Amino acid sequence: MSEVVMMRLKAGFRKPDLVILAIVGVLLLLWAVDSPQALESAAFTLENLWWISPFLLASVVIAGYAQASGADSLIAGVFKGRVVSMIFLAAFFGGLSPFCSCGVIPLIAALLAMGVPLAPVMAFWLSSPVIDPAMFVLTAGTLGTGFAVAKTLAAIGAGLLGGFFVHAVAQGGFLRDQVKQGAGCNTGCGSPLARAGRPNWAFWQEKERRGRFATSALDNTLFLGKWLTLAFLLESLMLVYLPGDLISQVLGGSGVQPVVLATLVGVPAYLNGYAALPLVAGLIGQGMQPGAGLAFLVAGGITSIPAAMAVFALVRVRLFLLYLVLALTASLASGLIYNLVV
Repeated sequence: MSEVVMMRLKAGFRKPDLVILAIVGVLLLLWAVDSPQALESAAFTLENLWWISPFLLASVVIAGYAQASGADSLIAGVFKGRVVSMIFLAAFFGGLSPFCSCGVIPLIAALLAMGVPLAPVMAFWLSSPVIDPAMFVLTAGTLGTGFAVAKTLAAIGAGLLGGFFVHAVAQGGFLRDQVKQGAGCNTGCGSPLARAGRPNWAFWQEKERRGRFATSALDNTLFLGKWLTLAFLLESLMLVYLPGDLISQVLGGSGVQPVVLATLVGVPAYLNGYAALPLVAGLIGQGMQPGAGLAFLVAGGITSIPAAMAVFALVRVRLFLLYLVLALTASLASGLIYNLVV
């Protein structure tokens, strides 16, 4: 197993990695123009990596165990022929799961590695980052129970929209082979995996399976680790250089336009979900439409730039663009519908 790990590490050092070069380049440039902020951004990145490490470790172990034991074929088989029901389950479970927009990425990588179809994965991907139990309580306390319920329904609705749309589009082969090579697996991602023989749950008893586990664990750790590092680094810069006052000025007003602007601004303008609540509450108190606030929170939760970068690392451009379109559509629809209901 150690030989496999060493071979993977040597292969990684033989060619430059653009993601790692980008991380180093951003830090060096930031050090040259604002050295105190460079230190703060580095600390922020390390703190968030430490926070997300349990999720990352869990996904790496789960994906590695599934591949090494041969359980991935069984897991994929559970989803075969039941895509519609799994879309519903994924959307509802995603709305209740305790994952943020970046925290969900390791789990998504593990699901893709097991050969779970894209439709339920997309449903979970879109619904999970918007709301969780703790966020529901804080949203209810800050913006009211009705707003918290609307946000939960918007999360589930986004998952259902994305899941069923991807399922329909995939029938024509438009989304075939849209998971990048090495994004959580080595072969067969996005389609049921087929391995000969029965799974060996005690995979560590076989040398070949131990090597497969080591290869999967190392590949996933390096792949997800570098992308999440870059994502958190950029997040730290957004929190500093994207002032809340600017967002307040853009999102003010009435009519349909604020909802559209809130949706568009929410995509790139990352705000921590908890930190965004008082900002949105203040804007609504100043006369902004509640629907615009909801659209901003939904769009920001699903497709902030750090989260979108992590998605881009896992899938090809076609599916990535579809992911953005679905997120924008779901966010805009949730805001407009909430304004009509309220």
